[in-house]
Formats: sequence, C-alpha cells, structure tokens
Amino acid sequence: MATPVKVYGPPLSTAVSRVLVTLLEKDVPFQIIPVDMSKGEHKKPDYLKIQPFGQVPAFQDESISLFESRSICRYVCEKYADRGDKGLYGTNPLEKASIDQWVEAEGQSFGPSSGALVFQLAFAPRMNIPQDQGVIKQNEEKLGKVLDIYEQRLGESRFLAGDEFTFADLSHLPNGDYLVNATDKGHLFTSRENVGRWWSEISDRESWKKVIEMRKSG
Repeated sequence: MATPVKVYGPPLSTAVSRVLVTLLEKDVPFQIIPVDMSKGEHKKPDYLKIQPFGQVPAFQDESISLFESRSICRYVCEKYADRGDKGLYGTNPLEKASIDQWVEAEGQSFGPSSGALVFQLAFAPRMNIPQDQGVIKQNEEKLGKVLDIYEQRLGESRFLAGDEFTFADLSHLPNGDYLVNATDKGHLFTSRENVGRWWSEISDRESWKKVIEMRKSG
C-alpha cells in the first residue's frame, strides 16, 4: 500500500472503533485523524464534504471517501481481501450472506438497545446529562430478548455466522465492551453461558486489545 487509509474520529466512538478493529484484523495501515466534536469540527464545511451527516467516522482511501462504519468495514474487507484475516467477510456468496444477516441483526436489534444503554450508563454521566431510568429499563429488557436469541444460536455454533470469527462477531465489540466493562449491565452477557463464552473469546482478540489501548491513550 502506498498511502495509509485515513479514519476521522476518536477511538472512543463505537463506530470509529468498529472501523479500527476491522483495519487491524485486515492488517491495513491507517492514520487516525482527530475530530474535536466538542469544538464542532464535525460540522465544518470541509468535514461535511466527506461526511454529509456530520458524524464520525469518515474514511478516505486515496481518492475514495466513505461514511457509515459497517459500509466502511465491508469495503475494507472486500478491497483488501488478500490481507490479514482473509475469511473475515467470507469467501463466497453464502458465507457473506450468513455474515451479513448477523451484521443486520447487530445493527437493527442489538445495536439500538445496547447503544441506548451505553449512552445512558457510560456517556451521560461524563456529559452531566441526567440518566433516564425508564429508557434504561426498557432497553435492558429489549437487549435481554435479543441475547436470548444469540444464546440459542451460539449453542449451535462457535461464532454467530459459523465456526470461524467473522465481521458478524467483530461488529458487536464496540458496544459490548462498554456494556461489559463500563456499566453494571455486564451480566446480560456473562449470565448466558454461550453468550458469555463467545464474548470472552471475541473480546480477547489482539486487534481489539489494540483498540482499547487507543481508547485509553486517546
């Protein structure tokens, strides 16, 4: 590779960290470009040219610009298919579809409820925003039902899309890590035998440990 890809945004962001761990799994060199959201840098005209919604991450690979973390991750897996973990996004249409269905489950079922809990329990206190106990209770119940389905699935296979670690599992790392390690809701994972086993395995990957170090240093 001639030039490292650029990832705009802080590693503390769940969406940014999803992209970073994918790049590490694929052994793709990258450069993190800081975006100070407290100063409104994500709403400035130059940034809006590459991320029209004014969110993080934004991504550049030479002349290519992308936004939305899962789309960026898929692009990285496809373009750099011969690098790093070659099976991260599957190697045939059936494998890719099997991975995608669980990535969709993450984005549409796991993500909203876990994201609400992460915001209320991990970020709101840092931002001096009052916690909404009703939102916490509602989303804990929702996430529990989602994880019950995961528990059944993970009793049938080692990972979500089969017996190999894939992007389907990786995509759960950002929110899952905050829930397990920065809130009192880690029992949602650890109280379920298969989910707990799965979480212990995926969160112990070297790529994710490196992202955690980036979060701490950032």
